[in-house]
Amino acid sequence: VQLQACGGGLVQAGGSLRLSCAASGGTFSSYDMAWFRQAPGKERELLAAIYRNGRSTSYADSVRDRFIISRDNAKNTVYLQMTGLKPEDTAVYYCAQGLMTAGRYNNWGQGTLVTVSS
Repeated sequence: VQLQACGGGLVQAGGSLRLSCAASGGTFSSYDMAWFRQAPGKERELLAAIYRNGRSTSYADSVRDRFIISRDNAKNTVYLQMTGLKPEDTAVYYCAQGLMTAGRYNNWGQGTLVTVSS
């Protein structure tokens, strides 16, 4: 399965962006999905995850109440709606496919850059 993330860009603090990650090949609905980010000089951070049927989600404390993960299995796409963006949200954002309950993700998209200006 190939994952293609898009939707990043430059936004002012307080603004919003929606990231999308489209999957091609394989059976999208058979996998849990997640969004990660990695800022320069920092470790990769798991932001949000969603169960394969979309009925269960989890969030990192750093983005809870600001970001929403969702998926459309008919479109083979997972989304990350980001609101209330802060300069510290600046990072490359990655979608990933794997097993939510185990916290293991073994298939990654190429990343999309989000830059939040103050």
